[in-house]
Amino acid sequence: MKKITIQVFATATAIAAVLVLSVSVCAQNSSETVYKAKCAACHAPDGSGSPAGKKLGAHDFRSADVQTQTDAALTGVIANGKNKMPGYQKTLKADEITALVAYIRTLASGK
Repeated sequence: MKKITIQVFATATAIAAVLVLSVSVCAQNSSETVYKAKCAACHAPDGSGSPAGKKLGAHDFRSADVQTQTDAALTGVIANGKNKMPGYQKTLKADEITALVAYIRTLASGK
C-alpha cells in the first residue's frame, strides 16, 4: 500500500511540476508577444533600441540605467508614457504591464 501511495504522490508531483513550468513558459511567450507588438519597433527585439527608437530617445533596456529602476518606476513609464513614448494603460491590462516589466528584466542577460 505504501509503495502505491509513493508512486501516486511521485506522479502527481511530476504532473504539477510540468503544469507550473508550462504556465511560466506561456506567460513568457505572452509577454514576449506583447513586447514585440508594442515595444520592439522603438526598443528593438533585444532591447538595445532600434535606429528609429534611438533617434526618439528610446533607452537601452539592457543597460544598468534601466535595469536598476524599480518595477514600480518601469510600470509607471509603460502605463503613463514618458517623453516621446506613449502610455499604454488604456490598451494594456495591468497584468500585461507587469509581465512586460518582467520581460524587460530578462533582456539584461542578452547584453
